[in-house]
Amino acid sequence: MSLQQSSAFLYELLRNLKVDLLTAFRTHVAPDWRELDYVPDHNKLYLICEGEGWVKIGGREYYPKPGQLVFMPAHVEQSFSVISDDRYVKYWCHFTSSVGDLDLFQWLEAPFCLDVQDFGSLENLFARLAELHGDGSYLSRILEKAVLTEIIGRFLAEAGAGIRMKPGRDVDVERLGRIERFIEANLPEAVTLEQIAKHVHLHPNYLVRYFNKHFGTSPLKYLNRKRMNKARELIRSTSLTVKEVGERTGFPDTNHFAKAFRRDTGFSPTEYRLQYLQPGGRETR
Repeated sequence: MSLQQSSAFLYELLRNLKVDLLTAFRTHVAPDWRELDYVPDHNKLYLICEGEGWVKIGGREYYPKPGQLVFMPAHVEQSFSVISDDRYVKYWCHFTSSVGDLDLFQWLEAPFCLDVQDFGSLENLFARLAELHGDGSYLSRILEKAVLTEIIGRFLAEAGAGIRMKPGRDVDVERLGRIERFIEANLPEAVTLEQIAKHVHLHPNYLVRYFNKHFGTSPLKYLNRKRMNKARELIRSTSLTVKEVGERTGFPDTNHFAKAFRRDTGFSPTEYRLQYLQPGGRETR
């Protein structure tokens, strides 16, 4: 399944992405750099700077060249080895990228080896990541997450059309899409957990567990988030009154809507609209 077909789903999925760096270095690999047929519980990225070597990922063999990026996903059998005295010099990192109970790349199918268009800037990011990983300060733990997230984003951008939803996730994507459409169609209504569960033929308790597993949040929190997203859109792009916006997004009580809107954005609905009436106005939070 292509990403274009499931972009709304991916948008919600990625809101809950959590990345953790396990290790990051620049290495001239050792002569005994070799491991065969193992399955890691973390993802790996190799940015090849010099030399040559061999990797096998999910039964496919590659001989990555300098200027290429290698992705070795968690939970997939893989091997690697030197093949000559001209051993790899590479930046590399091990990381997790969780969405709920699953890894991001248990949802996405990505190329295992690709040519990097802007090698220099990506090399600088890996160098920064390795530097932060070697620093013991608490601030470095925060900054390395930002750099790792940027590297993952660059990898997905470089892969482009090579990124697809994994075929085995079609059932989940279809079910979550039905939930998404049901919620969108019923934003003005007092939707209950039981109604959402009935729509997709699940027990309410199972639906809560299912939603937490895939989105890292409950169905009703997700519903409220969708209501706030719609409310912001209507405040920005229409001349509807605050009362009318509240009614269209499931808040018949205007005071309740105004309080919920301020909690979500830091502004009252009127203040928020004024931000967009000003030249260059934009959301600041």
